[in-house]
Amino acid sequence: QSTWGLNSIMNIFRLAADMLHLASFIILLLRMKSERSCRGISLKSQILYALVFTLRYLDLFAFLWALVTLDTEYLSGLVFYNSFMKVLFLSSTYYILYLMYGELRSTYDAPRDTFKIVYLIAPCALLALVIHEAFGVFEILWTFSIYLEAVAVMPQLLLLQRTGEADTLSANYMFAVGGYRALYLVNWVYRYFTEPHYTNWIVWIAGLVQTALFADFFYYYFVKVMSGESKLRLPTTSV
Repeated sequence: QSTWGLNSIMNIFRLAADMLHLASFIILLLRMKSERSCRGISLKSQILYALVFTLRYLDLFAFLWALVTLDTEYLSGLVFYNSFMKVLFLSSTYYILYLMYGELRSTYDAPRDTFKIVYLIAPCALLALVIHEAFGVFEILWTFSIYLEAVAVMPQLLLLQRTGEADTLSANYMFAVGGYRALYLVNWVYRYFTEPHYTNWIVWIAGLVQTALFADFFYYYFVKVMSGESKLRLPTTSV
C-alpha cells in the first residue's frame, strides 16, 4: 500500500536508490559550499522538493509518538531506517533553501529561474483530490507529494537549458536525482514479480513521468562522460 511505506520490503534496488538520492544532497551541498555559489541551481525546484518532503513525511510525528510510548508493534528496523532517511532528506532540503535565501543569495540566478511553480502545484493538488487511493487528509497530501515530485525538477531542467551548461558537480547532482528515481522503477518491477498482489499505479505512473523528464538530460550527460568534457552542454533557449 502507499500509506506510509511501512509495508515496503527492503531490497538492493531500493537501497541503491536511497543511497543515490542521499548522494544527490551531498553532491549539491558540496558544490554550493566549496564554490560559495548557488548559480545554476533552481530555487523554484528546491522549494517544490521542500513541499514534497514536508507533506510526504508527516508520518514522522507517528514515529516520534511511537518512540515516546515505546510502541513495539509500530517500531521496526525498516521504520527506523525510513525515519532516519526522511530526516536526512528534510534537513538537507531546508538547509539548501537556507543557503540560497541567505549567504549565497547574491549568486542566485533569479533572472533565468522564472518557472511559475503555481502551474505545477495547482494541477497536482487537483489531481490528488480526484485520483487517490483513499479519501483522507493524509492520503491526499501523500498523493499530492507523489504527483508534485514527478514534476518538481522541471524548473531545474528549464534553468539548465537556459544556462546551456553545467559544471561536473551540478551535472552529477542532476544525474543522482534522476538516477535514484530510475532505480526505484527497477525496485517496483522487482517487487511486482516477488511480492504477491503488489500494485501501486499512482506511484508507478508518477515515477515513469519523473524518469521520462530526465531522458534528455541523461542523453547529454552520457555524451559528456563519453567525450570527457569538463562541462555538460545542452542546447540553449532564451529567457
